[in-house]
Amino acid sequence: MEEKKSSLLHKTSKVISDFFNPLVSLIIFFVYMSTREYTAKESFLYFLPVLLMIIIPVVVWLIWNVKTGRYTNMDVSNRVQRKTLYIFIAACVIAYLAFNYIKNGYIDLVMLFILILLFCLQVSNFFIKSSMHTSFNIFVAALFFTLDWKMGLIWLGIAILVGVTRVILKRHTVKEVFMGAGIAFMVSFIYLYCNIQFQH
Repeated sequence: MEEKKSSLLHKTSKVISDFFNPLVSLIIFFVYMSTREYTAKESFLYFLPVLLMIIIPVVVWLIWNVKTGRYTNMDVSNRVQRKTLYIFIAACVIAYLAFNYIKNGYIDLVMLFILILLFCLQVSNFFIKSSMHTSFNIFVAALFFTLDWKMGLIWLGIAILVGVTRVILKRHTVKEVFMGAGIAFMVSFIYLYCNIQFQH
């Protein structure tokens, strides 16, 4: 009975952890923001470059590296393997930021802070394998908070839940989850401050 219970906990944790991975969480935010702030055409024009320059390349990169055995799994739980993932995602985000600036004449604040978050996680990775799942979900909670504080709180709850599942699945230690959360809170706080400044 106890084994069945722990197996159900493990399965549930895996579903939560897999679904609320950084990419899916960010896509959910972008879709939510687009439907609230833009028309269908504007949403499409905003989201298409993000899809083509960041989401699709990162997914293809992950699948290719798992298939060729360079990465153990899609989570990239290995600290050494993770270095190239951070570099690749950062390169995609920088390419998008440059494209957006040339095309639209402004720096995409959300993407800039995603880059800052990636940089902080990369630095922390030299010392401790911070939880990227926890980190990104806390940052997504901050992004939601700028649009609707209730959604921000709901997503913060999701981020905490994701952090717990990472420990249950033994993908991270409690220390690694707290480190990821700490980095995300720091970056999120600066992002929220900048967001308020830009609106005034």
